[in-house]
Amino acid sequence: MIKFNSMIAIALVAITFTACKKDTNEPIVVVPPSDGSTLTLNGLIASELGSAAGNSVYVDFSRDKQTSVARASWDLGFYCGADFRVILNNTTSAGAKVMTTANASLATVNEADTLGLTLAVSQADPAPSHFAFFDAIDGNLSNTVIPAISATAADNKVIILNRGTGGGIAAKSWIKLKVTRNGSGGYTLQYGKIKETTNFTTVDVPKDANFNFKFVSLTNGTVVSAEPEKTNWDLVWTYSVYQTTFGSTLVPYNFSDLVFINKLAGVTAAVVSASTKSYAAFGESDLSGSITFSSARDVIGSNWRLTQPVTTNGVTAPIGVKADTFFLVKDASGNIYKLKFNSFISNDGGTRGKPVIEYKLLKKGQ
Repeated sequence: MIKFNSMIAIALVAITFTACKKDTNEPIVVVPPSDGSTLTLNGLIASELGSAAGNSVYVDFSRDKQTSVARASWDLGFYCGADFRVILNNTTSAGAKVMTTANASLATVNEADTLGLTLAVSQADPAPSHFAFFDAIDGNLSNTVIPAISATAADNKVIILNRGTGGGIAAKSWIKLKVTRNGSGGYTLQYGKIKETTNFTTVDVPKDANFNFKFVSLTNGTVVSAEPEKTNWDLVWTYSVYQTTFGSTLVPYNFSDLVFINKLAGVTAAVVSASTKSYAAFGESDLSGSITFSSARDVIGSNWRLTQPVTTNGVTAPIGVKADTFFLVKDASGNIYKLKFNSFISNDGGTRGKPVIEYKLLKKGQ
């Protein structure tokens, strides 16, 4: 009986081993990219105005997926690439200033250091000098308000941060903070309210190569998820600090309905005039024409809609999506989609805060 039981045990082990071996040899299933779809982007959290939609909405064409993230859910983004960079939350219009006082520490920075500061966009009277409060509009990581984080801890300065009220975001306490590198290859953040002298919060933020950034909420003192993995989104629709011209002067300004591409992951896009060829008629063979793909983060930007009627050569284009413009988007895998916006406001049959997009695969990546 003992011998019989031993034989059964050996047989079971052999079966298990064979099953495991078979599993390791099974082919990896590669899901083909989506052929295209129509999506209504979920920009609204509750009953807020559509022009101040509370969500940023990330879109992945190849998976027909949208991911909505509350704009106010994070305050700082920590770059996961080779450089050590920290970004502000442009979607809340957060602004900051670097303290240059010698030997300034979190304990020594106080309310007196905030006198005369706004660190915010003035919608009524914007000025070019206000650009200094915000990270570069083009997403250039070499031009952030917070300087590159030095390996020498003492070289990193104290930052004063206005967390922003852009687009109906509730005002929050101003923060003083300092970021250094830690021994694990990531970041260490220390921060507190402006009046604090001893009660500071410390958060370690690891880098993760699967993401462009890891994000921190200063409300909770935690690392939060505020963006999909970098290969899982192509563009984001959002409210944000942007720029416009007042008279002949370029100034920072808060915009609704902005669209930015995922330039850090290699996504590019091109603008196409429907007067050359309609969206419906544009096909793969047309890609060999005079199409120029751009890596500019704002290549789509606000170029897809009008918030005021525009008259050109006697023809007036009404408020709503631009019927004469569509876009091409090349994702990080080389898939090329054509993209158009169908509606975004009541004038064009849409709902503000819930724009409708349509996209179609033109060419698969290699």
